[in-house]
Amino acid sequence: MKIFIAGKMPDIPKLRFIIGIIVILFCFNILVWIAVFQVSQPRLLKVVFFDIGQGDAIFIETPRKTQILIDGGPSGKVVEKLGQELPFSDRSIDLIIATHPDKDHISGLVEVLKSYQVGLVGTTGIKGLSGEFNEFTTEIENNGSTEVILKKGQKIIIGQLAIEVFAPLESFEGREVNDTNVSSLVLKAVYGNNSFLLTGDAPQSVEKKLVQEDISSQVLKVGHHGSASSSSDSFLQKVNPEFAVIQVGQNNSYGHPAEEVLERLEKYGIMVMRTDQLGDISFLADGQRLLKD
Repeated sequence: MKIFIAGKMPDIPKLRFIIGIIVILFCFNILVWIAVFQVSQPRLLKVVFFDIGQGDAIFIETPRKTQILIDGGPSGKVVEKLGQELPFSDRSIDLIIATHPDKDHISGLVEVLKSYQVGLVGTTGIKGLSGEFNEFTTEIENNGSTEVILKKGQKIIIGQLAIEVFAPLESFEGREVNDTNVSSLVLKAVYGNNSFLLTGDAPQSVEKKLVQEDISSQVLKVGHHGSASSSSDSFLQKVNPEFAVIQVGQNNSYGHPAEEVLERLEKYGIMVMRTDQLGDISFLADGQRLLKD
């Protein structure tokens, strides 16, 4: 079969130049559409309350993929949970925070430090009395992480996310105390108009002073796994949350959550979400709306 080419055929160098320009314009067009697509996508903050048993472990990922873990639960199960949230190739966590040195909050963080490269570790600087706490401090050093002491009035700013420190009410740096719950960090994560109050195991004695602060939040992580020692009437009224998340183990020996706490939450019309009943509890926030993931 004959092939006919109508018109004048350009010389080869000129043809290559034209093809090169076309390729460049095509690639530029693709990049523009990718940028438009990315701008049009909602910039979502993800907050996951892990079903970790009788303990706390809260994972936060910002729209720019900065990853934060607040507490790690009582075992290495948190590493498995992180593996479900992070790509297999992602072996780093930007920030972990230990609210206080109790086993059901820091034992899992020991395993995270062994499994992931961790940039910053936020603590109150308290001296723990347990073997788990000693191992935690050792692994911070082994990991090469930078420990930062978090104090009332500070803010951690990560893009559009601000994590405000409301407690402990006094410095526990370098101190040993018997009741570690009073040393617990209380944090408020704010993303636009979305907010999460994370209370660790702070007792009612701390709550009484926190009601003087702006602690109103859409989501409340109920203190001390729903123990009667936390979640007073005045505190719940001041927080005025839409959702109350209780991180608690199935058939635990502590009787958590306390019936009186559940009754108070019901009295104020707060939707209760329990990890022992629902498993992992995830929220997506776009700065305006709060969505259940």
